[in-house]
This record gives sequence, structure tokens and C-alpha cells, in this order.
Amino acid sequence: MKRALVTGANGFIGAHVVRAVLDAGAEVRALVRPNSDQRNLDGLPVELVHGDLTDSQSLVSALDGIDTLFNVAARYDLSRRARSDAYRVNVDGTRDLMHAALRAQVDRVVHTSSVAAVGPPRDPSHPADEIQWAEVEHAPGPYEETKIISERLVHELVQSESLPAVCVLPTAPIGPLDLKPTPTGRLIRDAALGQMPAHIRSAGLNIVHVTDVAMGHLLAAEQIQRGHVGERFLLGHAEGNLTLREIITRAAAAAGVDPPQLALPLGVAYLAAVIDEYLVSELRRQTPRATIAGVRLAAHRQWFDPGKAIRELGLPQTPLEQTFEDAAAWFLADLAR
Repeated sequence: MKRALVTGANGFIGAHVVRAVLDAGAEVRALVRPNSDQRNLDGLPVELVHGDLTDSQSLVSALDGIDTLFNVAARYDLSRRARSDAYRVNVDGTRDLMHAALRAQVDRVVHTSSVAAVGPPRDPSHPADEIQWAEVEHAPGPYEETKIISERLVHELVQSESLPAVCVLPTAPIGPLDLKPTPTGRLIRDAALGQMPAHIRSAGLNIVHVTDVAMGHLLAAEQIQRGHVGERFLLGHAEGNLTLREIITRAAAAAGVDPPQLALPLGVAYLAAVIDEYLVSELRRQTPRATIAGVRLAAHRQWFDPGKAIRELGLPQTPLEQTFEDAAAWFLADLAR
């Protein structure tokens, strides 16, 4: 790898992928949307180019002279009103980018998919792995629908057009540089600040350090160099399957505050999400804090088995204690800035 393009380079995962690629000694071209928040790239020796997945000509230009593509960009919004944008970016944009990569004869493509394309474990006693595929018709919301469709699109191009690609599927990464923050990051932030009054009783996630996820992208690119294409790798932590209560408790402990004790039944959480999406957020014209799709996801424990990535890629496994400490410390420091 000599020269890499990272889409979504100023986002949470993308900014860490940029740093990992630079640490590996390669040049980085960072594709960012005009007027987007670029603080995550401040001071880095990268070539900034403006464009996005909805502008096909910007993708062609951005890929000129590139040998490795990391497609980390996505419309990550669990709310119902994000449907049209999600399809335009995550599906149509991915299709345009992959075709542009084929025309540019890029050597390696690492596409960032999502555990939404795997879906929650069908057998609650066993975490899901890469063999499982989620079904679009059962997806809880537009984000999950589009991530399933877009990953299938990449695999189809591997088969039909010899696209030199693999797909990586991060579980629930946490850590520094989560500026927005992501839904998981919001959990960590609110717990660390003592601002979370309750949690959903049945929910669970696989927590992983975001730097491990970034390194997983680089290790996946090396797999392509060895001739392994069309693979999918869950990027998570072997010990990261935690209930929401455990996640909040660990985040609160990392920040030295007391965790919330109130556990909400799923029905109560669903009603709150309906009120937020259809009334509160509409009146205030803001992103809902609680989404219907998010509560639907919480009906199942999103627990996964990252064993394949650990065995075949050598995926790093930062200790969970350090993972929570790094995430909580960053949010507390960011609040103080």
C-alpha cells in the first residue's frame, strides 16, 4: 500500500483509519464533504479533497492514482426520516464508488459494512458470526436496510466484475474522536457524565476499541494482497459481549460516577421513542435522542463472535478496562474544551 483513499475520513472510524494508514507509512487522500467538521484531521499530513458518495464525479477524481480504497463513509442515522438519504448515500453511493474503483483499477478495496448486515443472533445462546446474513425485510430501520443491501452489492461485484474487495463489519466501537457522537458513544458519554437516568433492560452490544477496528481495516487490506477477496470480517472483541447495564456501569466506573439503577421495560422505551421521533424531534427540528429503530435493535442482544478476524487477521484486542477508560476520558476532556 502506497497511496490510500479514505472516504468518511473525518468521521469517528474514518479518522482512526487515516491515522493507522499514516502509521503504516502510506500516503493518505481524505475524501470529506464540503463544509463538514474536519477537526478530526487537524494537523495530519493528508491530502484533503472535497466530495461525497452522492457526487459520482468527485469519486472518480478522488481515486486517481490510488492503490487502496477504504470506504468508511456512510449515512449513519437510525431515524425514520433518514430513509431517502440513507439509500442515496449507502446504496447508490456505494455502487458508484465501487464502479469508479473498478475503472481506476484500484488494487485493494476495504468496504466498511456493519453488524446490521449480520443481524442479531438467531440462537440467543450463541453470538452471531459472519456466516449469518440479515434479511432486508426484517431490518428495523433504513440504516440497517441500506447496510445489508450495500454489502451484498460489494460481494456481487467481487463475483461478477472481480472487484478486489473485502468487507469489515465493526461491532460497537468506542474511544477518542467520537465528535457527534455515535449512538454507542452517546451512551458512554451520558453514563460518564452521570446524565443517564435509565437503561433498556434487554439490550446488549459487543464493545471494541475503535483503534482495534481501524487496525482491522489495514489487516483486511493485507488479506487482499495475499489473494483473499470476497471475505467478511466481524471487527469486535472476544470478551466484548456485554449487556447495556454492564456497558453503562463500566463507563460510569471509568469516570468515577454512579451508574443508573432504573431499568426500562422495552414497551416503555418504545413508547418514548415514538413520542420523540414523531413529536418532540419534529417540533424542535432536531435529531431524535431515542429512535424507533434503536429500540427495535435493543429487543435483541447484539452479540457477535469476532473469532475469524482474531484468527485470520490478527485483530488486536485492547483490554476492555482500557477501552472504557479511553472513551470516558476523551468525552470528559472534550466537554472541558
